[in-house]
Amino acid sequence: MSLDLLSMKLIRNVGRSMLKMQCRHMSDTGKNVDRLALPASTVIRGKEYASDDWTNVTPRILKRIDAKLHLQNHHPLCIIKRAIVEHFYSAYRVGMGPVFTVLDDISPVVTVQQNFDSMLIPKDHVSRKKQDNYYINKDVILRAHTSAHEADLIKAGFDAFLTIGDVYRRDTIDPTHYPVFHQFEGVRLFSSHELTTGVESEEVSLFEDGYETEWKQPCHTLEASKLTEYDLKQTLENLVLHLFGKDVEYRWVDAYFPFTHPSFEMEIKVEGEWIEMLGCGVLRQPIINTAGADQKIGWAFGLGLERLAMKLFNIPDIRYFWSGDQSFLSQFSGVDEKNFRDLHFRTMKSNQPLIMNDISFWVNDEENYDSNDFYDLVRNFGGDLVENVHLFDVFKHPDNGMTSHCYRVFYRHLTRPLEKAELAEIDANIKKTLLDEFNIKPRWV
Repeated sequence: MSLDLLSMKLIRNVGRSMLKMQCRHMSDTGKNVDRLALPASTVIRGKEYASDDWTNVTPRILKRIDAKLHLQNHHPLCIIKRAIVEHFYSAYRVGMGPVFTVLDDISPVVTVQQNFDSMLIPKDHVSRKKQDNYYINKDVILRAHTSAHEADLIKAGFDAFLTIGDVYRRDTIDPTHYPVFHQFEGVRLFSSHELTTGVESEEVSLFEDGYETEWKQPCHTLEASKLTEYDLKQTLENLVLHLFGKDVEYRWVDAYFPFTHPSFEMEIKVEGEWIEMLGCGVLRQPIINTAGADQKIGWAFGLGLERLAMKLFNIPDIRYFWSGDQSFLSQFSGVDEKNFRDLHFRTMKSNQPLIMNDISFWVNDEENYDSNDFYDLVRNFGGDLVENVHLFDVFKHPDNGMTSHCYRVFYRHLTRPLEKAELAEIDANIKKTLLDEFNIKPRWV
C-alpha cells in the first residue's frame, strides 16, 4: 500500500444482483457447498477485483465504504474523533508541532498480507475465517482493523501516528454490533534516548538476546519493556480522564493479542459495570524490524469510536449512527471537540413496536455451516430494520443426527411503525435465499 491512497476518490461500482445460475465451489474448509454465482468482479476506487471462492462482500456493505461518518461535521463519531485528536495534539508536542501524525482517510481495501500477515496473525488463527470477514477475493479484504496499516506507515517513516477509519467484520446482530464500525488506533516508537528522556538515569539498552516472560519479549530488556509499558498506560489513562472526567474509575486487565506483548485491556466503570474500552500493548518487535525501524521499540493501542460514543452519550442502539435521523443528529449541532462533555443528550429509545419472527431449519452439513452466514443474509435483506437476531434453540435429532437451528429475528424501525407487507417480503427473501444458497432443509413448511 502507498500513501497515495489517502488522496484517491472512491468510485462505487457494486454488483447489482447475484447471477441466477447454480454453481459448485469450495468453501474455506475445502469441502463442496452449493452457492449462487457472485458477480464476476467488483470495482472499488477505480480498480477491478476478480471474484473467487472467497468472495463474500455484499452490495449493502460496499455502499458503506464512502459514508466516512468519522469525517462528517457534527456527527458524534467525528466529534469523539476530534476530541481524541485534540487531546493528543495539545498534550504531546515537539518543538512547535504535534508529536503524532493523523491519518483518517486511508482506503479500507487492503491485502490479506496487510490485514493478517504483517501483524503476525497465524495462518490458522480464528480471526482469518471467511465467516468473520468481508473478502473481496482470497487476496484482498475489507480491513478488519486499522492495524492493517501499521507496518506500511512505519516503513514510510512515521514513528508516532493516529489512524482512524471504518473497519468491517461479519458478526452477530444486536444493538451494540454493526458490520461496519470505526477504530481509532495509536502507535508510538522510541529510540533508547527518546524512551529515557525525563528519566533520572542513563540511556537504557533496548535489546538483549534473552527469553520471553509475562513482562517482556525475548529481544527486549526488562527495563525497556517496563518503560514502554509505563508510557503507554500513562498516555491512555490521561486520554480516559480527558474524555470521561477526573472521577472516572478504570482498571487494567492482562490480555493477549498476536501483535503485542505484554498486552492489556483497559476497562472503565459505567453505571456500576466494568466495560472493556480499549486494547493495547508493546508492539511485537518483528513487526517493527520488518518495517525497517529495528533500532526502536514501541507501543500500540486501538479503541472503537462507536463503543466510546455510546458510553459517553448514552446512545442505546448502534443503528442510530447510520440512521441519518435528524432528531438524533440535531442534538450534536454546535457540539465540538472542546464542549462535548457539556452535552445533555436526550436518551433515545424507539417506542415503535418490536416485531418477532422465527426461522428454523435443519443444517445438512454442520461442519461447513456458520451462524454469521445467516446473520449476513438477514442483514442483506432486512438492513437496519433488524434490531436483533437470537439463536435460541439448537437441537440434534437422535435418529438422523441432523442439527436444527432456530433463530428469532427482531424487527423495529427507529422512527416509524413497520408494515406487515414489507416484513413479509423480507421474510420471503430470506427463506428463498436459504433454500437456494444454503445446504439446509426448511422447518417452516
